[in-house]
Amino acid sequence: MYFIVKRLLDILIPIIVITLLLPLFLFISFAILITSGLPVFYLQERVGKDWKGFKIIKFRTMINNADKMDYNISILKDERITYFGKYLRKYKLDELPQLFNVLVGDMSLVGPRPELLRFVNFYRQEYSEILKIKPGISDYASIMFINESKILIDSNDPESFYVKEILPQKLELCMKYLQEMSLEIDIKILFKTARGILYDVTKC
Repeated sequence: MYFIVKRLLDILIPIIVITLLLPLFLFISFAILITSGLPVFYLQERVGKDWKGFKIIKFRTMINNADKMDYNISILKDERITYFGKYLRKYKLDELPQLFNVLVGDMSLVGPRPELLRFVNFYRQEYSEILKIKPGISDYASIMFINESKILIDSNDPESFYVKEILPQKLELCMKYLQEMSLEIDIKILFKTARGILYDVTKC
């Protein structure tokens, strides 16, 4: 029953939010187009439920082919981030298109954040459990590491630091969610995520 209601919410909420925010979607798309050209959206392969790959959708905040450069981890003052992209990231607006991932069923509103295969391969045993459910837009780890790029900025090797220090903590929180997941927990995570974003934005 839980997963049926969860899926219904994953359909209804994105439809409502996308409809209400359509003018914002159009504005952001136009702003990206005139400031840094095409493409408007950034698609990246992530690992989903049952180890199936899917393309996560975000508004593009970096220069083209940024993911083909030195590393795949973004830090606070990443030189690959465009001028307009800085504002999209500051207000977490680049994440909005993931609502389409939720709508088509690749993701859920709440669930473990989907990772790149290269990072998943470091912890395949843990992910063998985590990937039994759909990844989500937000979870416990998203709340705890809402300022992840600020944490990584002080590291000489951001990617290594992420794999060895941050990702293990995220995995623990993923396992915590698997043990506790319910509609009540999902609603709490959504509210805490919104509160965390609003608090972070007001501090900027």
